[in-house]
Formats: sequence, C-alpha cells, structure tokens
Amino acid sequence: MDKNIQRLRRARKTRAKIAELAVARLCVHRTNCHIYAQVIDATGGRVLTSASTQEKALRSEIKNGGNVEAAKLIGQRIAERAKQAGVTRVAFDRGGYAYHGRVKALAEAAREHGLQF
Repeated sequence: MDKNIQRLRRARKTRAKIAELAVARLCVHRTNCHIYAQVIDATGGRVLTSASTQEKALRSEIKNGGNVEAAKLIGQRIAERAKQAGVTRVAFDRGGYAYHGRVKALAEAAREHGLQF
C-alpha cells in the first residue's frame, strides 16, 4: 500500500467513529501548498462552512499557504464562520493526517476562537 491509501484507511476509521457521535465535524485536508477546512453537518450530507488558503481575501494576507501561520489563520476563520452558522461543538476529523504541524496549529487556533472538540 502506498502512503495515500494508508491515510485514507485511517480517515475512514475516524469518520466511522465520528458518525456514531452524531455531531458536526471539522474536516481538514492539506496539500504541500494549501490547507482546507470544512464544517460538515451531523448527517454528513451538507457543508455548513469552509475556509482555505486559496480564498482571494486571504491570499493577500499570507505569503505561503503551506505553513503553520497559514493554518492558524484558517483555524481562526473556520471557528468564526462556524459560530456564525450556529455550530459551537464539532468532532475533529484530521483526515488521516498525523496530529502535528499544520493540522495541530489549525485545531488549536479553532479551539482558541470558540470551537469545542
């Protein structure tokens, strides 16, 4: 198996556990150049809000979308947008990625700005 298949297997197991909780989930996807976050409703069928380093307003603020500082900004934005959508409690879906670096920075920034998970 290659690394991506292993990551997707880990993600599938995590999503099965989150489905049992019946709460909205904060999904993270990262690439070398960008990081993306979405809040998906409890049924898994609808994206409530999203944020990414590819947004036009954010591109002018950051120099590089693939670093920890950019991940912190995305964590802050997703938390603010989730609160506007009426979501304060989420389950963190790290997408099979290890909880360190950019994924950890996004999660901690979202917690600091009001999301509970």
